Formats: sequence, C-alpha cells, structure tokens
Amino acid sequence: MGMTTDLSHHFLEAVDQAAIASAAWRGKGDKNAADDAAVEAMRRTFDAVPFDGRVAIGEGERDEAPMLYIGEPLGSMIGQEGAPKIDIAVDPLECTNNCADNTPNSIAVLAAAPRGTLLHAPDCYMDKLATGPLLADHVSLDGGATYNIEQAMHVLDCNAEDVRIVALDRERHHDLFKEIRATGAQLHLMGDGDVSGAIWAAKTDGPYDMLMGIGAAPEGVISATAIRGLGGLFEGRLVFRSDEEEARAETMVNDDLTRLWKAHDLCQSEDAIFAASGVCDGYLPGALIGESTTTTFNELIDVSRKTVIQNEEVRPRTVA
Repeated sequence: MGMTTDLSHHFLEAVDQAAIASAAWRGKGDKNAADDAAVEAMRRTFDAVPFDGRVAIGEGERDEAPMLYIGEPLGSMIGQEGAPKIDIAVDPLECTNNCADNTPNSIAVLAAAPRGTLLHAPDCYMDKLATGPLLADHVSLDGGATYNIEQAMHVLDCNAEDVRIVALDRERHHDLFKEIRATGAQLHLMGDGDVSGAIWAAKTDGPYDMLMGIGAAPEGVISATAIRGLGGLFEGRLVFRSDEEEARAETMVNDDLTRLWKAHDLCQSEDAIFAASGVCDGYLPGALIGESTTTTFNELIDVSRKTVIQNEEVRPRTVA
C-alpha cells in the first residue's frame, strides 16, 4: 500500500463529517451556512490525521478563506521527519445550491496524493470531456462533440439516440447543446455538480456515456483523480473569463495556457485516492440524521488498485 492509501479511512472520515454537518442545512435556503458547516467539520477532522498535509485545492487563497485555504498545512505531523507528505484537493460541499434547496447530487468530496502530484489548478473554468474505459481510447476533447458521439456510436454499436451526454445547464453551452442535439444524441442537463456527472460518465454501469462542457477547473482535478481509478478518460483545457484570470493562471501552470490536460497530468501519482460522501440523494445517498444515530454513504476510489468501495457508516449522533 502507498502512503496515501494507508490514510484512506481518515479521508473517508473527513468527507463523512463534512456531509453530516452540511446535511443539517438541507433545504433551509442558506448555502453559505451549509458550506461553512462542511468546511469546519472537515478541517476539524484533519487535525487528527497522522500526516504532513497541505491543501493544494481548497476554499480559495488565505485572504479569502479562514480554513482549508490553498497552501494550508494540515494534520497531526506537520513538519515531522518521516511523516507522509500529502496534498489534498477538497470541496467540502460540492453543489452548495443543491444542499440549500435539498436537490440531488450535493456531496462532500476530496482527492489526495503525494506532495506535488496534484495540479494546483487556477480558479478559472475548464472545458472537459469525461468517459469510461470503453470509449477512453476512441474520443478526445480535440475531436469535438459530433466526432465523439460518432465514435461512441461505433464503439458501443448503437444509434445516436442511444448515446447519453451529460452537461451543466449553462447559457455558455448554447452552441454545444445545439451541436449535440443535431446528432440526435440524448442530452441530460445538470444544474450543478459536474464532479458527480464526470464520475457517472466514467462508470461502466453509470447513467451517461460522456460528460461534456465547461465547469470549474479545480473540480477537474478531483474528477481526474477518480477517473484514473476508474480506468476512464478525463481531458480538460483551461477557459478564461478575463485578462486578469488568464494572467494569474499563467503563473500557476508555467505558461501552459492552451495545454490539453489529461487525467495523469492533473493527478500525477498512482498512489492517490478519491473520497466522497453523500449530502443529498443522487450520485450517493444523502446522509441520514436520526434521533440517536447518523448514517453516511461514502465511496472510495483507490487509483493504485483500481477499486471502488462504497460504505454505509452508522455512528452515534453527537449534538453540539
């Protein structure tokens, strides 16, 4: 086992605690309170993890985020000789709006890998393509939607209307949607949560064949880690909304502003894990908060072993 996978149960505990904390805010219309609760719970859990950890992707820069800020040291062995040096990419509450509205696919999620092997992705957009093992060698972001759908028809031996594409429901995708619909393929729209969409597309028994479209770049690193473990394909290219955003990104990715990033570029180590815990029902069942117990439903994807393990954890409920 690698040093990251040795710590897997600690990372599952971190996403579980974030899920429990934010689940208490489901449907209350306050996405910021739900996110704050998740951040505090995840950060508190990391204090007990025996590693020299560092936030590679988190809640923002230090002046923007009091906890889980980029570069923040984590763990109970910070600076100690021989301590596992691990970087983490965290989204303590992905789909904050969904939690506030109690709609599907809100999750607590993280990726972890040895120090320096997760791309410190700039806070900008990324054009993404994700799919599973069957299509991994046959599609590419450079090919475009029509080409990739035609490839899927050929490899899957199906008609266009049987190819299932998922994308975020955004105005910026107007031309993409028009192209997809022109092929006759199924187009499924998500309000938020392209981490869930990418993983669903990468699973051979998932509800989609490919994820397409533009989402947040930091979440692309988390998705890429999971998809390395699933044996699928993830590709992304940075997209900028302003000159300032582009200039800032330039300092972070060594001028590779137009590069086609693949999963192994975004997560460079096999000794990596993806961990998620459900907040609202969807990709994973949402946390159940009972009178005396809480039940969480989590998933661990181990990149080195290419395994996917789903767990149901029941623990006594503690009331602050």
